[in-house]
Amino acid sequence: MFVIAILLVIAAVVLFFVGRANDSKGLKFGALGAVLAGVFSLIVSMTYVISAYEVGVPVAFGKVGSPMTSGMHVKSPFTDVTTFSTRPVDLNLSDKDVVEVRSSQGGVMYAEVTVKWAVVPSKSVELYKLAGSEDAIQQRLVYPDSREIVRNVFARYTSEQGYASDREKINAEIGALIKERLVPRGIDVTTVNLRNVKPSDSLQGQIDRKIQQQQSTERALEAARTAKAESDRRRIEAEGIARANKILNDSLTDKVLMNQCIDAFKEAAAKNPIYTVPCANGGSAPVIVDGSKR
Repeated sequence: MFVIAILLVIAAVVLFFVGRANDSKGLKFGALGAVLAGVFSLIVSMTYVISAYEVGVPVAFGKVGSPMTSGMHVKSPFTDVTTFSTRPVDLNLSDKDVVEVRSSQGGVMYAEVTVKWAVVPSKSVELYKLAGSEDAIQQRLVYPDSREIVRNVFARYTSEQGYASDREKINAEIGALIKERLVPRGIDVTTVNLRNVKPSDSLQGQIDRKIQQQQSTERALEAARTAKAESDRRRIEAEGIARANKILNDSLTDKVLMNQCIDAFKEAAAKNPIYTVPCANGGSAPVIVDGSKR
């Protein structure tokens, strides 16, 4: 726009002198119009509007100036302004950008991560010196650093922790390390989300075999517990029977046995008037019970 203003001013001067020489009012009016257009172009080239949610970095003759916030600014015609959006930007590490990680055991997994980041307006000059543009910030700073940190964190955990038990802990650790790396550079990291962790085919096969082994072990342990319980039940039952037999043997004296024998054969003698009862001791005569006497 500044070049156009210069050309219009030169054209106005030429038209003015040509019109003066030829005494032509049309050329003089043309010269006036060219001057006004040149002045307008000059004013436009010296103003710059920063949109809302943006910050500008002015550069004149290779020298970087102070950040320009949203609004209208006056600048040198020789100053170029590079703008950065201050709105949050999502970096999605998925699909072709999915992060291949390895656990402490060497198992391969694929982690899908989303990093939400934004430019800190007060640090825009430093970011311009590091990257040069908004796209370059993501490609040169956020993207490689995030992938490196994700790999390093997963390398400290086992495969099972990575895809199952400690995902929340890993997510928190990744977020803290990314913020620690990027915030000093002027990049505000608002959210880090570990969306998905998928084991590789070989690792999935190992997981399936381990699950089958655990199930087989659990079935064997259950069978062993059942056999032990049955063995204990039988032992307790046998011990109870043995104690009962011992009590019975201790209580059956010769006199008690004699009385029980006599009572039994008294009932038998009720059907037979005279009944010989063989309840005597080995050296005694048999007892004769007269069932007719009552």
